[in-house]
Amino acid sequence: MEMNPLKAKDGEKIALMGNEAIARGALEGGVWIAVGYPGTPSSEVIMTLQEFGAEIYAEWAVNEKVALEIGIGASIGGARSLVTMKGPGLNIASDPLLSASYSGVDGGLLILVADDPGPITTQTEQDSRWYGPLAKLPLISPSNPQEAKDYTVIGLELSERVQLPVILRTTTRVNHAIGEVVLGKISEPRKFRSFKKDPQRFIRAGMTWNLERHRWLNERLVEFEKLAESFSLNRVEGNGEKCIITEGIGYQYVKEFLLNKIESGEKFRILKLGLLYPFPRDFLRKALRGCKETIVVEELDPFLETFLRSELLTFGFSTRIIGKDSGHLPKEGELDLEKLRNLLLGGQNVKDRSLDSAVPIEVPPRPPPLCPGCPHRNSYLGILGGIARAGFSRKDIPIFGDIGCYALSAYPPLSAIWTEHSMGASISMAMGLKLSGFEKPVVATIGDSTFFHTGIQPLIEAVNKRVDMLVVILDNQVVAMTGHQATPSWTKTETGRDVKEVKIEEIVQGIGVDELKIVDPYDLDSMVKAVADSINKRGVKVIISRAPCAILEARRKGRPAYYTVIEDKCTGCLACLRATGCPALYVNEKGKVSIFEEDCYGCALCARYCPTKAIVRGDSVGKKD
Repeated sequence: MEMNPLKAKDGEKIALMGNEAIARGALEGGVWIAVGYPGTPSSEVIMTLQEFGAEIYAEWAVNEKVALEIGIGASIGGARSLVTMKGPGLNIASDPLLSASYSGVDGGLLILVADDPGPITTQTEQDSRWYGPLAKLPLISPSNPQEAKDYTVIGLELSERVQLPVILRTTTRVNHAIGEVVLGKISEPRKFRSFKKDPQRFIRAGMTWNLERHRWLNERLVEFEKLAESFSLNRVEGNGEKCIITEGIGYQYVKEFLLNKIESGEKFRILKLGLLYPFPRDFLRKALRGCKETIVVEELDPFLETFLRSELLTFGFSTRIIGKDSGHLPKEGELDLEKLRNLLLGGQNVKDRSLDSAVPIEVPPRPPPLCPGCPHRNSYLGILGGIARAGFSRKDIPIFGDIGCYALSAYPPLSAIWTEHSMGASISMAMGLKLSGFEKPVVATIGDSTFFHTGIQPLIEAVNKRVDMLVVILDNQVVAMTGHQATPSWTKTETGRDVKEVKIEEIVQGIGVDELKIVDPYDLDSMVKAVADSINKRGVKVIISRAPCAILEARRKGRPAYYTVIEDKCTGCLACLRATGCPALYVNEKGKVSIFEEDCYGCALCARYCPTKAIVRGDSVGKKD
């Protein structure tokens, strides 16, 4: 039986993923409001609170800005709050973030922002650590699941003591790493205490008030740095004149490398930072004394290195700084042991057990496909078919994409979308192209969750300015790519909370689009016809292409059917594969197509493209599901 990480007792040691540890830390830290927007690698925090029955408010918000504003509202009333998002989500929430530093909070407010070096699942390698100095908010960084839990508790406590939101910044390898975690005591949730009218603090329309709050903020940061010392967020390990400053997952790489290194004889002094902003200058001034050489090991930007080079002038001594700006570490991608080898050992003849045992494996490149039975595959085939039926070449009609699993339509064989920029950008970018003078039709495609997130305002703009364009809203009724989270169209959330359904078609009609159609993309002929009929019309036309996510539907109800190949009829023309790219199809040793029948959802799309009728329902040839 799986252990419930939220119910396990104080003092127990259990294996937790970093995000599960943060969820546990939220309960140990007395969080009452936990809210976020799904985004890898942060999603499992809210999901853990929901799945394991945390008796607090733990729900998804429509976007990160709204989530943060909910957290701020709860915290200025004295409740403790946790807000979660991935790196680009903090860009959406940056407006309330910067104002929150002036208003401050009363209950602890912890903002988890998870970056994605690599990148593995994110559109940019954003380094959100810069939001610490930009917003003038304290920023802490854990290195493993144990610290992820502990820093969540500490961050909430520090936030409440200095009355400032605290940013908990993580990266994928911390969020998704699994390690043994010693649990603490679950605290009583800190709920509403009081809220008093205080215009100087809460109204940003008064410039004199803002100036005064800025002074208050700077004083709070000084206080935070002093207070943080008592929580031992920064520490020194080892001794020697060769020093390493590191944080986050960089610390784990350093420890692993030194653990596996032999015959070096070199001694290192590791300065492990948990508090990154305000920059811990007093700690470093003491800890760096006697260091002839200081190596800064961090992922992405030279954040610590930049601050260190600036502050070193005030330390009264010098040390040679080595890092990214010196050209010794790349500014892109994740760290690994190979990158640390020459940096830490300076090219010495050293044996390294970890590197000697590593055998490189060449993996053939493969574009990520849409899932078997995915309705988005049909939607894009319908759009491309509609473009052709209307008399256009697909290379002449730009299809703007958006953030979501449907962005996988960029890859062959569909090769459908031309852009995928940022959340909600498809409609406004298509509008911009039309306004620039592009004469042919344009198509914007956007998922249902992304439409709720930041797609509504661009549609208002397009309607208001009377721009000719076709918008296809791909409504699979869930936030699919990040783990099937709720959207505002649900009537009950993951926690069982009854909520009011918000219908996309009512929003679209309320905005006043010129034409609205709702189509089932599995009815491909209707989808093609809808696109062909609308694409040349004047005004803003919207097609809601609606069918539930196949994976989620199969889990809930079972698959409707599955298909198989009659091998004698298959000629090996591969028309089904070339048209659909469905990953349930493969070419067997005879050069003919077979189907991974356990992966087939039964959408029948491949059968449509088979010229010899070799693909049939499994039950039609006597097979049982």
